[in-house]
Amino acid sequence: MFSRRVRQRAVRRVVKGGAVAAIRSLAAGGVKFLALSAAGCSLSLFAAVLPEDRFDALYHSYDGGGVKINGPSVLARKSIGESSSVSANYYVDSITSASIDVVTSASRYDEERTERRLGVDYLHDNVMMNLGYTRSEENDYLANTASFSISQEMFGDLTTVSMGYSRGWDTVGKRGQEDFAEDVARQNYRIGVSQVISKNTLLDIGLETVTDEGFLNNPYRSVRYLDAGSAVGYSFEPEDYPRTRDSNAFSLKAIYYLPYRATVSAGFRYFSDSWGIQADTYEIGYTHPTERRWIFDIKYRLYSQNHADFYSDLFPRQQAQNFLARDKELSTFSSTAIGLGASYELAPGTCSCIDKGTLTLSYDRINFTYDDFRDISRGGVSGDEPFYDFSADVIQFYLSVWY
Repeated sequence: MFSRRVRQRAVRRVVKGGAVAAIRSLAAGGVKFLALSAAGCSLSLFAAVLPEDRFDALYHSYDGGGVKINGPSVLARKSIGESSSVSANYYVDSITSASIDVVTSASRYDEERTERRLGVDYLHDNVMMNLGYTRSEENDYLANTASFSISQEMFGDLTTVSMGYSRGWDTVGKRGQEDFAEDVARQNYRIGVSQVISKNTLLDIGLETVTDEGFLNNPYRSVRYLDAGSAVGYSFEPEDYPRTRDSNAFSLKAIYYLPYRATVSAGFRYFSDSWGIQADTYEIGYTHPTERRWIFDIKYRLYSQNHADFYSDLFPRQQAQNFLARDKELSTFSSTAIGLGASYELAPGTCSCIDKGTLTLSYDRINFTYDDFRDISRGGVSGDEPFYDFSADVIQFYLSVWY
């Protein structure tokens, strides 16, 4: 089997690339950055306004490391009166896994995760508030999340300060063991500042703190330890994680608007947690509009992290320490990603029922390299097998219409 946690991480890598993040940001009312990056519009347009009435339909596909994830996502948003807007988002992941974890210590599986989100935006003067609820379901995991955020324009709309809080209640299950049910409580605090530096430059700073408490490891995953009595030289035992985890992240992003309506961007994110993991993410991007209704994007991202304090690819003996992990997502690894995207704005009058629309296609190629997680499916002396690596392809296609 394969944990929901790992599946979520895989999906996160997908969504960080673009379209899914875009569709979820739209659900949350975060339209201003998208307007800048997608269309290169003037920074002077940054004033507190309700999100526009629109409909988005997305199809996403992730294929890498023996894991295939695909499915649709749809978002609908509608204003109510002059100061409120409601949104609804439906998202599906169909997952097929024969990953390295599945091949070496568990069984292949096929399953589906569905996620539903409702949101309400309320605008009062230059203050925007958002209230949201998300429910995610799969056969061995249930997650409920409530969120609230508020943002305010200041100093002639040159500064936007935002704060948010979300609380999650998860229930972890286990296939084949109906009485297995463990709880996880999650809290997320975030604060951000967007500052117009000049008529062409925008700077965005964000701080985020997350606390997790409960059953944080995988009920299916195992660690391996040296065992002279085993024919392969090692045996497996269940993972055991701490029941609390605190993490913090700091992000900085700058966007520069070029004279010919294009934009360049650069971003950095630093992450650390109480499990001893520290990670850095660097990203650069370029968006180029044309006179023929096309917008092209290219981006490059570099990510690296060290391993958790209680991680090991091969423990010296059974129950070697209090906490045990062999999740490759907790190992030392790095990834690079290059992404390409193209959007086409539909001509006015294409359909009498819409004001305007866009079609977008994006592709990301991601390469993962692990420094202390070994591919035991390839055989070799215990603890001296080749290090694991793989590549993933991410494709996203979506339609947006304004009505």
